[in-house]
Amino acid sequence: MKRSIPDLLHAQQPLVMVTAYDYPGGRHAEAAGVDLILVGDSLGNVVLGYESTAPVTLADMIHHGKAVRRGAPGTFLVVDMPFGTYHTGVTDAMRNAVRIIQETGADAVKMEGSTPEVLQVVETLTRNGVPVVGHVGLMPQTATAQGGLRVQGKDDETARRTLEGALSLEAAGAFCVVLEAIPARLAKLITERLTVPTIGIGAGVNCDGQVLVTHDLLGIYEGEEKKIAKRYAEVGQVSREAIARYAAEVRAREFPTRENSFVMKDDVLGKLY
Repeated sequence: MKRSIPDLLHAQQPLVMVTAYDYPGGRHAEAAGVDLILVGDSLGNVVLGYESTAPVTLADMIHHGKAVRRGAPGTFLVVDMPFGTYHTGVTDAMRNAVRIIQETGADAVKMEGSTPEVLQVVETLTRNGVPVVGHVGLMPQTATAQGGLRVQGKDDETARRTLEGALSLEAAGAFCVVLEAIPARLAKLITERLTVPTIGIGAGVNCDGQVLVTHDLLGIYEGEEKKIAKRYAEVGQVSREAIARYAAEVRAREFPTRENSFVMKDDVLGKLY
């Protein structure tokens, strides 16, 4: 049964969120019993091969969100609003968020940051019935402006800004806040100060939940290992080895075998000559 926002707000156990980007990813996540699925703009890195999330478009998010929803009809679904879709004013942001909800069947949208402009968007969306997940700490969409993909909140200024940002997002109406790549002690403080759940990624164990990129936890994305992730399988290696075995059998004429082939009656074949 799909979790509702009140369910998530009053969960007795840590919330489990994973990313998914397609139909089988959604099916597997739902079958595993996760609480939330995020169609993250991280698909730019792990699915589309971009170097950052910035090139991901609204059309990309809708396309992949629809596929995930078909695979996971019974799981609370959050879809990222990609870079540029909520930065040009409240009207544009509202239009884009409504498109995501209507066309993907998502239960909520997520956006990064806590600037006054973003807070105005969060307030407007939530006031008009669009649930919003906030995001502070490391923000991949604008990581260049943050000095790159690095831990945030390690000094007084950025720690205070991160805390104040999370509090402001809750005040604006966000029902949940993602904390990415911040010190565990800061994440614990933020979690204690907020009344809505926090979901951490690289933010320690004291958040109200955790999220990981599925391609990282399954070992599908085989780039540099990330401190914020844990690999629970080596699906990439298994996949590569399976394809290599298939290629070897084809070249040796060991595949397909009779079991993989269809037969016809001899008299039918004779009529063709």
